Amino acid sequence: MSQAALARYQTAKIQVSDPGELLMALFDGLFRFLHVARHAMRSGKRAQAGEAISRAHAILGELYVGLDHDRAPDLCANLAALYDFSMARVTQANMKNDATLLDDVVRVLTPVREGFGEAVKQVAREGGLSKVQK
Repeated sequence: MSQAALARYQTAKIQVSDPGELLMALFDGLFRFLHVARHAMRSGKRAQAGEAISRAHAILGELYVGLDHDRAPDLCANLAALYDFSMARVTQANMKNDATLLDDVVRVLTPVREGFGEAVKQVAREGGLSKVQK
């Protein structure tokens, strides 16, 4: 598949995905880029690590701005603190070329991803997002 076709497919997939699927895709992408960055740092591939870190940081930023503090202020405050911590660690990892700092992000956000995954499954079992919004 060509790069242009792949980009069109990914755009179409995003447009028809529900919010839970998009959230899980963001976390999957975040962990994929963190893994690439860790491996690249440990292999001495500084440019590849920098690109992956940049993408991971961008995803963390999207997760942060996507928080709806009006709907769940306590949850959002806790998630904002975790995302702030993670963005700081990713930045420090890039500046210090220290892959162990990325391990901290994976350790902290893995339970968050797992929790969201369970919530998305539960919403799907209960009939989708329309029931949750009522």
